[in-house]
Amino acid sequence: MDATAVVNVRMGSARLPGKVLRPVCGRPLLAYLLARLRGARSIQRVVVATSQLATNDGIADFCAASGVECFRGSEDDVLARTLGALRAVDARVGVIVFGDGPLIDPTIVDRVVDTYLEAVPQLDFVGNDLATTYPPGMEVEAFSVAALADADRRCSDCNIREHGTLYIRRNPQRYRLLNLEAPAPLHRPDLELEVDTEIDLQVMTEILSHFGERLDFTLREIIEFLDAHPSVAELNRAVHRRWRSYRLECAPECKAETEL
Repeated sequence: MDATAVVNVRMGSARLPGKVLRPVCGRPLLAYLLARLRGARSIQRVVVATSQLATNDGIADFCAASGVECFRGSEDDVLARTLGALRAVDARVGVIVFGDGPLIDPTIVDRVVDTYLEAVPQLDFVGNDLATTYPPGMEVEAFSVAALADADRRCSDCNIREHGTLYIRRNPQRYRLLNLEAPAPLHRPDLELEVDTEIDLQVMTEILSHFGERLDFTLREIIEFLDAHPSVAELNRAVHRRWRSYRLECAPECKAETEL
């Protein structure tokens, strides 16, 4: 089955408005994310999903200029927006790569998607974010569109719908879930590779400046750079992340698999 990746982004971030189009080393953050995602052999199609608000016209314009499909839906209902984007292209397997993780490693995307596609018996959801073992900013989820549609019918809580697949992740008694844990060299939950604040942008700038024109650097190389420059890694270590409370709620009841 073909896998379709959805990248949910919008300009209205509370702490860092317009972050997805903020330029770093000459490119918008969204350009880095899409370039790295193109390196994932398991992804056949990529759709950027944003909202219908006029404030997000810049994202749609960027996609049009870059030849990237763009779907526009609800501003706050990320579950509905994701499902709408997947249904618009008749997808059966959805993959979420988060807009605040511009350094996503395509080999991690492939590992999550391959595990989902090859699982026997079939799973509803495979991710590496039910528990935090990879550095935050390396989250990937693969799931059946049927399971997401089921969650859409059952979930009426707007606070849960705001977080996309959260209803699935919170209900392991209904959906078959698997968490992929990071192998030992990549098991670095202490590193912060996501973008929520200006301080995170400083970290991105340091990393991207180090690799220059290269866009194919691996997570292992990022870790090696940060270990060699601990002052950079320390910059955003104390930034508050909203997702932490949701992830800890889901972790105890899901299965885990660690790559050998």
